[in-house]
Amino acid sequence: MVRYLSEADIRSVLTMPMAIERVEQAFIDRAHGKAFDIPRRRTRQPGGHLHIVQGAAPEINTIGYKAYYVRPDRSRTFLVHLINHAQGNLEAILEANWMGQMRTGAATGVAARYLSRPESSVVGLFGSGRHAVTQLEAVCAVRDIREVKVFGRSADRVKAFCEELSAKVGTTVRPAASREETVRGSDIIVTMTRSDEPLFDGRWLEPGQFIAATGANALNRREIDLASVKRADLIVVDSVEVAAGECGDLLAGVEAGIVYWENIPTLGDVIIGRRQGRTSPEQVTLYESHGMALQDLYTGRRVLDLAAANGIGTELPIG
Repeated sequence: MVRYLSEADIRSVLTMPMAIERVEQAFIDRAHGKAFDIPRRRTRQPGGHLHIVQGAAPEINTIGYKAYYVRPDRSRTFLVHLINHAQGNLEAILEANWMGQMRTGAATGVAARYLSRPESSVVGLFGSGRHAVTQLEAVCAVRDIREVKVFGRSADRVKAFCEELSAKVGTTVRPAASREETVRGSDIIVTMTRSDEPLFDGRWLEPGQFIAATGANALNRREIDLASVKRADLIVVDSVEVAAGECGDLLAGVEAGIVYWENIPTLGDVIIGRRQGRTSPEQVTLYESHGMALQDLYTGRRVLDLAAANGIGTELPIG
């Protein structure tokens, strides 16, 4: 039998601290060569785009993939398939829209834990969509945040976002007056947009800041400019293989000869101490996030275990 978990089922068991712990373990196991990830594959058609990410995690007895279909109107369907690594049988199918938002935010939370200054308390956030919600939740879960400045294209949407998130994260979340104000004075800068042009001028960056660039997952998208890349004392990615095929933010730096893929550490490398992370309070650190199947598999496995233990989900007569 295969257990099917709906979005509601998953929301009933998955928390942000849990997602952060699972995503961090995925980074660790991959860095130790105990988990394996295949970069995203895309099938583009006039009626929509199919995206597939896949991976294997013997440590949690799981191999599987996430397939998601994005329609022209931007509606989408996400499904994660979890397969028993030892036996080869399909164990579960998980609706994964919200879980994907959670694990993406969790990855930024992990990065903030290792790359931002421990005393970081002010966040500048570009974006006010569904993914921006979990980005902010995750950062607030690992740092004692006292103020958040939000900048977005729609003033009404930003206002609504700030009202909702102020209550959710228990701190001051307010609209930023400008792009520059979003950057200046912020300890942590998070970008979560679909922009194809840089969101801010790298000359506005200040010593000690941590930037999490999380929205641009295609070579024709850019959230940060070349000045920001040059300003960064440390650049870290979730996966070099994925970044090389999807990171429009770093492409200009690679083409200019100031960034070399083979020299960039992964977040897992930093966590296990194979590569240095932040070494001084004055450093500007940059994390480029594009997403990996392992984040879905590790989060999904924990969700499945909890759901099964509590009788949550629907048993399908297959598998």
